[in-house]
Amino acid sequence: MAASPHSPNSTFRRLRGQHSPAEFAALVRRAAKEIGETVSCDARYIGRVESGEIRCPNYAYERVFLHMFPGRTLADLGFSPRESVRGRSAHRDPRSPSSSKESDVLRRAFMAGGSATVAAATLSLTLLGDTRRLPSRAGETEAAAVEDAVRQIRLLDDRHGADALYRRAAEPLRTAYALLDAGATRQSTEDRLHSGAGELAVSVGWLAHDSGRFDDARSHYAEALATARVARDPGLEAHAFSNMAFLARDCGRSREAVRAAQAGLRAARSLGSPRLLSLLALREAGGWAGLADRKACEEALARAHTEFARGESEADPEWMSFFGQAELESLEARCWSTLGEHARAARHARRAADLQDPHFARNVALYTAELAGDLARAGAPDEAAWAGGRVLDLLAEVQSTRVRSMLAETAAALVPHQRSPRVETFLTRHAPAGRSAV
Repeated sequence: MAASPHSPNSTFRRLRGQHSPAEFAALVRRAAKEIGETVSCDARYIGRVESGEIRCPNYAYERVFLHMFPGRTLADLGFSPRESVRGRSAHRDPRSPSSSKESDVLRRAFMAGGSATVAAATLSLTLLGDTRRLPSRAGETEAAAVEDAVRQIRLLDDRHGADALYRRAAEPLRTAYALLDAGATRQSTEDRLHSGAGELAVSVGWLAHDSGRFDDARSHYAEALATARVARDPGLEAHAFSNMAFLARDCGRSREAVRAAQAGLRAARSLGSPRLLSLLALREAGGWAGLADRKACEEALARAHTEFARGESEADPEWMSFFGQAELESLEARCWSTLGEHARAARHARRAADLQDPHFARNVALYTAELAGDLARAGAPDEAAWAGGRVLDLLAEVQSTRVRSMLAETAAALVPHQRSPRVETFLTRHAPAGRSAV
């Protein structure tokens, strides 16, 4: 029988069986990958389903749940019919003090759109900028809206890249901090707002970072770090330092990259997530590579592999869903490339591109662009041109200044080999793409 509004979904709870919420969320994410879907499921989402707060999942989750439990309907899983939960009144509890018209407008504004096209992606995070429409005190609805905005940004970035999203995503960030300034109805809600606003600052910072706006990215990451320290949130602090280390490496500040990664490691040690320690060790390795310290780089890489081999954990942060074997290979490839070992880097970059789920179009484009660059510098121009052509195909869907810049460097490296028919074809295709990126 379907759950009524805000009554527990006991059917779904029984289906979870002996798995913890975090373990079950990992199964959901794995099932999503099997069918080429993307969901950012975590223990909190499972809790919202089982409490009855989520009466009917969105279409992405619906496809995943029906894949996990073949032969069953949403009603069999304890959900209400979709038509019964459509409309404004279906999304809020009339007993809740935060169920005002403004709160509902806020949620819909945070989550407007979500189309799978780049054009729609540029409109999908529009938010009313009039802070006079915000509630006097933030409640659960507002906290959930901030969290949902973070997930939406991550999903759209995975599919389309950052360039189309950055300016739109700045509005939800401003509103999230306005909500923090207004205060919350409960301490638990305020804690969620701090965490959500900080994660949103990191996500918006990443969009700035990936689209080449390094000064903006630095500012957003610093805002996230300050939020983490005010809230005494080591998980958010580790995330902010991880991205700050990445940015410092991209800006050529290698020693700063090492120090930021090491600070992130100190923050993360108490969290119990080997995968997070692995990622931060890779960030540190990238800094050491930039300093041409091969020994320190290799030591950090060894630590990264050791921690990664410990496997997934319930303590793994939701934002780390991107960090799998493909990302590890990619980050190691960048280390060897920085150290000038381009053939070795190409082997890792090729593995990254081969391992990456094609649903994550931006990462496929990124890893393949890395491969093209490493092959060009390793003396394999025809292979580099082939990989560059694959990236050009993906750029019809992906908007990333980072990827375009990498491809431009590859094109420049291949100019001396333009007598090769394959190289000539790539350079001819790249020329208009390169001009359009200027």
